[in-house]
Amino acid sequence: MVGQMTNKMIFEAMEAWAPKHLAYDWDNVGLQIGSNNRSVKKVMITLDVLEAVADEAIANEVDLIIAHHPLLFKPVSSLDTDQPKGRTIQKLLSNQISVYAAHTNLDIAKGGVNDMLSAALNLQNTEILSSTGFDRLYKIVVYVPQSHQKQVREAWAETKAGHIGAYSHCTFSTKGEGTFKPLEGTNPYVGTQNELAFVNEVRMETIVPEKYLSKTIKKMKKAHPYEEVAYDIYPLENKGDDNGIGRIGQLNELMSLRQFCEHVKTALKVPTVRVTGDLEKKIKTIAVLGGSGEKYFMQAKQKGADAFVTGDMTFHAAQDAQQAGLAVIDPGHHVEKIMKTATQEYLQNKFANNEVEIITSKVDTEPFQFI
Repeated sequence: MVGQMTNKMIFEAMEAWAPKHLAYDWDNVGLQIGSNNRSVKKVMITLDVLEAVADEAIANEVDLIIAHHPLLFKPVSSLDTDQPKGRTIQKLLSNQISVYAAHTNLDIAKGGVNDMLSAALNLQNTEILSSTGFDRLYKIVVYVPQSHQKQVREAWAETKAGHIGAYSHCTFSTKGEGTFKPLEGTNPYVGTQNELAFVNEVRMETIVPEKYLSKTIKKMKKAHPYEEVAYDIYPLENKGDDNGIGRIGQLNELMSLRQFCEHVKTALKVPTVRVTGDLEKKIKTIAVLGGSGEKYFMQAKQKGADAFVTGDMTFHAAQDAQQAGLAVIDPGHHVEKIMKTATQEYLQNKFANNEVEIITSKVDTEPFQFI
């Protein structure tokens, strides 16, 4: 075992992939129930946290549930344990099972739900369907003795700081002289207590996206030899990577809409789909958005999509899309279950050397039956 695992360590791994700031402001992501500091030996991944899922977690002695759909989405005005939601929360608390949600942030994140769906449909040359904004960038500056330039530079590179396009280790250094006086109680790397020290130092600077900033600072401090590390953080106006909801890409070959519907059913493992449009029309450019995506159909049309795959299309939105000449395939909201296996694999790779077991929920939370 390589150290005791805590919820916080799992949360940090999830947020390195799907930072909470990517989520829409109406969403509720992150810790829902439990404690950051609780130890964890078994994690279960689920799409939804229903009572049956809580029972499954209890039976499997799970410590932490990672869900896509938040258990606590709207403010709770009462906790009635005679009702399913109240009973679910009571069971989780009584059995010390924590719950964490990664919702729209996991939809938007690179490699997240919409990229998973695009890959399952074998779409090529995918792009963001609707932009939600660019990553915020920061410049980090640190003053380090010349002997430790390499160590700090490598620490930065490990956290994705100093990555610009296809280049890594992008830094700039200026030599200078640093001064400080170690006071009583210090244990200076160089210098003597109560004497002014003059040290040949290097001012090193690099660029880092907000989602990696905390980890970058932590790694930098570990690589730096001083007890007290002098560094500055500057917000930048430069734009980082574009983030957004949904994806649009191309099929390898033309298909009829009818053929593509069969492809969707097979790829997303659903028995039926709802579809609008001419079933014999040939299509190639496909937009996809997991969950409820009806309000994005015009973006799909404007970006040249022949068909739009999304869930929860309502009658009038489907009519409007049809009138606009855009075919719509609705495989249901539940296809987001694709996140379970992908999240399991991500965490298993992250914690391959730790004694934490990652399982997926076997409970089917699809409310609809198809007859």
